[in-house]
Amino acid sequence: SAEAKREGAGILLANAVVAKVVNHPIDYTVRVDFDGFVQIIDILGGVDIDIQSAFDDYKYPITGKENDSCGYSDEDINEFIATSSAEIDIQEKFSCRYKHLHFDKGMSHLDGQKALEFVRSRHAEGSDGTDFSRSKRQEQIITAVKDKIFSINFFLNPGKVIGVYNALQKNIDTNVRGEEMDDFIKLANKMRGAKIESLVLDYGDKESGRGGLLMNPPITSVYQNQWVLIPRKGRDDFSEIHKYIECEIKVGNCSIN
Repeated sequence: SAEAKREGAGILLANAVVAKVVNHPIDYTVRVDFDGFVQIIDILGGVDIDIQSAFDDYKYPITGKENDSCGYSDEDINEFIATSSAEIDIQEKFSCRYKHLHFDKGMSHLDGQKALEFVRSRHAEGSDGTDFSRSKRQEQIITAVKDKIFSINFFLNPGKVIGVYNALQKNIDTNVRGEEMDDFIKLANKMRGAKIESLVLDYGDKESGRGGLLMNPPITSVYQNQWVLIPRKGRDDFSEIHKYIECEIKVGNCSIN
């Protein structure tokens, strides 16, 4: 990754890529690792989430067991990896590395660890196992954190904000400079009553007739043999996405044909 090559490059690259896709500058960015995510939610006393549908994930990775042999010898492991045809085969073979997650439909109070599992789950059964469903869950948590922060007047106490930031410095990467922190807190507090609008960029839903702005091209060496999404207009052609986002900002409720 860019961050591994040079400290601070990760945020610069992320900002540049997002700005290219949406055609708008990205002024501030905050990146939080898993430990920081858990700590922040626990500091806030947890969050309340309305889970839209119950789901099970039988292949959630257990931290610290990523390389557990599950009782197999090194020879068995090397032979199996060499002959395995898919990631799912390895997950089934090394089941001791994973645990079963279950979430019930309806309002739930999640602490930091449960919230992390809620947003990280990637192998839920049915429609909840898609990347787009995971994105929606992440959006739910972000909104819940925002609502919790403003409900306890967190930003009205700059000393508390800075104290939390100092406690989580090892888990947070941001382009908000220290001398800008006070102004950033004031800006965040002004937004407490703002309505956050979210847009979905995906390949649509044929069953419901909903259009999408992205497409999934064939897996080839062009994309390093990875499953990827690109603009439906063509690789690196974000013109249609730019027009859609601009329409949503200025008009709202814009359709995708």
